[in-house]
Amino acid sequence: MLGRLFKLKSPPLIGLDISASSVKMVELVAAMRGEPCLQSYAIEPLPKDAVLDGNIANLDVTTEVIRRCYKRLGTRTRNVAMALPTAAVITKKINCAAGLNDEELQEAVEAEAIQYIPFALDEVNLDYQVLGPAAEGPEMVEVLLAASRKEKVEDRIAAAEGAGLIGLLMDVEAYAMQAAFSLIRPRLPAQARDQNVAIVDIGSNTTHISVIRGDESIYSREQAFGGNQLNQDIQRLYGLSLDEAESAKKSGGLPVSYFSEVVEPFMENAAVEIQRALQFFVSSTEYNRVEHIVLAGGCATLPGLETVVANQTRVATLVANPFAKMQISSKMQLKRLLADSPALMIACGLAMRRFDA
Repeated sequence: MLGRLFKLKSPPLIGLDISASSVKMVELVAAMRGEPCLQSYAIEPLPKDAVLDGNIANLDVTTEVIRRCYKRLGTRTRNVAMALPTAAVITKKINCAAGLNDEELQEAVEAEAIQYIPFALDEVNLDYQVLGPAAEGPEMVEVLLAASRKEKVEDRIAAAEGAGLIGLLMDVEAYAMQAAFSLIRPRLPAQARDQNVAIVDIGSNTTHISVIRGDESIYSREQAFGGNQLNQDIQRLYGLSLDEAESAKKSGGLPVSYFSEVVEPFMENAAVEIQRALQFFVSSTEYNRVEHIVLAGGCATLPGLETVVANQTRVATLVANPFAKMQISSKMQLKRLLADSPALMIACGLAMRRFDA
């Protein structure tokens, strides 16, 4: 049984991302000088309603899709790192006395956690990580605690184990995304030092915005907008079922006017939603701007979305590709990888945990 969040130092490891629309796996291996190399990845679609609001609603179906995805990955590694939706995890920074041993620190964290967790401690998985000295002085340390209901962790572990895998680590999606962003940061001017970077993950039903400054996430928000809106627009305009709309979108079986009638309005709406999220950020924090936007998720590679968002927000925008500077296995199809990369951010960030010091 997995009882902790965050902690793992044991390679080899597969990053396993279970989202509302698909299961994604990434395996990284150590290349020259210990740098990560993309060994393999796989994406397998999930049936509608298998995962709802971040919760596994149909365990048997989800387990079978994980099994198929793992088979496509083509590896012998069975250890997996997974992540909970950010909204399913309560996180809080607290201060504790410096110099405590592990048992004393755990007791101190649990005593503080009671104030912030609206559940009995025996109903949650609780973990913590010492971040460093606290601003108050050398006699205190800053500690990040994280807690989630046990059933949310146990459902993911059960799905992985049912597929013959071993769940070793449960992370948080926002932290996994941040880990993957560390691979993108060198592409930004001056590595975005002392600047705010908004990572915009456009999912099936929601868009998650996380603003990072340095190595710290300083803001997080979800907007009720996602890629399913595009399918619904196709369905409405062309008289198709949702399944037919998804199939036609992938196969290219839509009218020539599809791009101007459906995709362009969708991209404009996405840009407005992103701009609205940035306005919330400015109005609710001490910062008055975002310097960079990184687009992630399956919709990020829509032709022209990068430009539409940049024009709407007046913020430099790029499409996420955590593998751009990484060594790639010779068996990879680079064109397909380029299209899939924005959707692999969380799985990549999870796979990066094997390289944690």
